[in-house]
Amino acid sequence: MERNPSQSPMKVFVTGAAGFIGSHVCLRLAEDGHNVVGIDNFNDYYSPILKRHRSNESAKHGIEVIEGDIENLEVLDGIFAQNGFDAVINLGARAGVRYSTKNPHVYMKTNGHGNLNLLECCRKHGVGKFVLASTSSLYAGQSAPFDEANPTVRPLSPYAASKLAAESMAFSYHHLYGLDVSILRYFTVYGPSGRPDMAVFRFIESILSGTPITLYGDGKQSRDFTYVTDIADGTVAALRPVGYELFNLGGGQTPVPMNDVIEMLERHTGEKAKIEYKPFHDADMHVTHAKNQKAEKILSWSPKVSLDEGLNETVAWHLSSRNLFQEMDSTPLSATSLRS
Repeated sequence: MERNPSQSPMKVFVTGAAGFIGSHVCLRLAEDGHNVVGIDNFNDYYSPILKRHRSNESAKHGIEVIEGDIENLEVLDGIFAQNGFDAVINLGARAGVRYSTKNPHVYMKTNGHGNLNLLECCRKHGVGKFVLASTSSLYAGQSAPFDEANPTVRPLSPYAASKLAAESMAFSYHHLYGLDVSILRYFTVYGPSGRPDMAVFRFIESILSGTPITLYGDGKQSRDFTYVTDIADGTVAALRPVGYELFNLGGGQTPVPMNDVIEMLERHTGEKAKIEYKPFHDADMHVTHAKNQKAEKILSWSPKVSLDEGLNETVAWHLSSRNLFQEMDSTPLSATSLRS
């Protein structure tokens, strides 16, 4: 993606700022000279230690991450009142298809109602731009490759349904109040400091620790993997005025079977994987494959990092962070954790 140094600096509010994608987006914004304020509730969906680590890295670049929850309208209203935000990037969400089938109310509360709180604050405080992180899971049950014109009215999981609700509400605020909205449907994001429940993170940790990889299905299901810095670039590019648009952000390559990903990780780690196969989940997708032409045309964005390069960088980060993982493993999560 061509960077645009002439773009005027903005004051941007980033939700989920201590999350995997959110932390990378914050750093990318700061690198481009934008003033960034973040928020994160540091919940225990996975170890908050990893989130604190990311937040500390952001602080080194002058990025403030407020501890707060987008489900709390009063807290948000106070933050908006104290800042003249030009834009909001909503990356604060409950993630995970399988987990959402066990905790649907939590997903709708954060992904639906939390998103509505942000939209209402944008309306009330005159914020003109809203970027919403959505998901390729909305294409589940359809034939790949996917473009933004594919119908998404029948989501197959509560997670996807909650994201569809967020997209729909964002359109309502565009229609009623003129809010400029970019919806970004991410495809299988991976990279350094990823969420522990994500496939690549789990695979690397299992291989390095000598424990079996839990693989749902036969491993032939394939994904359009997208490196996190490419996602961060596309997310920042989406700050430009578009009216109301949906954009796929995918890796731009032939989908790769999970078995092949494991083989590549074996090569990069120098270790052999042990695999424990389990039944495929009804809410999962057999294949994801993005058509990125719309993002290329309107946002001047295309992915740059190959899967092999990205996996090599991710393994290198994992190897350099063993002390962090040991600290995470020694700290139990509370009873409110959403882990299965």
